[in-house]
Amino acid sequence: MNYKIEGAIKRNRKNFIIFAILWVFIAIVFVSPIAHSSYIASQEGRMDLQVFIETFGGALGHPLQTFGTVFSEGATSNYFSTLLVTTIIYSVFFFIGFVRSAPKNEFTDIEHGSSDWSQRGEQYQILNRNKGIILAEDNYLPVDKRGNVNVLVVGRFRFW
Repeated sequence: MNYKIEGAIKRNRKNFIIFAILWVFIAIVFVSPIAHSSYIASQEGRMDLQVFIETFGGALGHPLQTFGTVFSEGATSNYFSTLLVTTIIYSVFFFIGFVRSAPKNEFTDIEHGSSDWSQRGEQYQILNRNKGIILAEDNYLPVDKRGNVNVLVVGRFRFW
């Protein structure tokens, strides 16, 4: 099961930064106008939808100004509660995408003929790093090894 988490992290390494930047963008551009508009629309004790729509349209046009207005007018609790709900929804979609990008089995994305079949140098108990018959990048079959040094080549070799 650990290979799935490691594989998903390896595949999504660049996407983590993109997801974080998108979350900050959503927090400023969409959450602050929603929080500000709902704060203005509910000042009379009940939510007025007409006021919300009018305020939201203007606030969406100037998101940075609205972001400052949220803190200057005292709507911070409304902003943080809206941000919490948005973050939970965003995290659910992020988690679904992360799980779906996990490899299906242990050997997904392993190149044929590479040394990815071994981990942390265990192939060098048999192979050599520096000299011998080339098997893969940085993997050589030593010719001075005692015992069987036969090589089985699987694949095709073409002449053009």
